[in-house]
Amino acid sequence: MKKNLIFLFIAALVYACGGSDVSESGAETSSSGQTAAAEQPAVDGEKIYKQYCVACHGVYGDMGASGAFDLTSSELTVEERVQVITNGRNAMTPFKSLLSEEKIRAVAEYTMTLSENQNK
Repeated sequence: MKKNLIFLFIAALVYACGGSDVSESGAETSSSGQTAAAEQPAVDGEKIYKQYCVACHGVYGDMGASGAFDLTSSELTVEERVQVITNGRNAMTPFKSLLSEEKIRAVAEYTMTLSENQNK
């Protein structure tokens, strides 16, 4: 119970200190008349992972703090990872209220690379 409270505190702290997706300069118009928001690249799963997941899973996915699963040895598909991130599992907090579906998918796809990097 104490570990769960500590994890929730850390997760809340990370969430509170996290950056905003909105640029401070507002939506600028490009020469073609479209807003800069429409030109932004896809969601960065690695950045989101480092913001929300590193505390338990570690930078390389193999830390295992607070009972976190070793992502380098996971055999889950991207869809299964999306479900785990969305709904949580065991001591893992569900992220459906913190992250959009697009961000959750980006994190799931990024975690697939952690086992690939382990083999190098």
